[in-house]
Amino acid sequence: MIERLHTSARMSKIVKHNDIVYLCGQVGSGTTVTEQTTDCLSRVDALLLEAGSDRTKILQAIVWLADMADFAEMNAVWDAWIPEGHAPARACGEARLARAALKVEVIITAVCD
Repeated sequence: MIERLHTSARMSKIVKHNDIVYLCGQVGSGTTVTEQTTDCLSRVDALLLEAGSDRTKILQAIVWLADMADFAEMNAVWDAWIPEGHAPARACGEARLARAALKVEVIITAVCD
């Protein structure tokens, strides 16, 4: 069974299939990479909670940065956020994001309870 939450004509914010949760790409508010990453990961927390999961159950994360020069700044926030011993498989690359002001986008796949 597939369950879709917060669905619009274009996408769903959460898609659940069996015990797997897929989140749409999350971006954050703010002007710096630190602010945007912090807000983005807060949004991830809220969506995972709604889906019956949490950051200890993340299987994979894909991180897009508008500029790889921001890699260390993003990682400082990420490293403080991800619980020790629960690091997911992760990829990080540079991409032009949907709006010029965006600096980071995170896509998450997790297990739900």
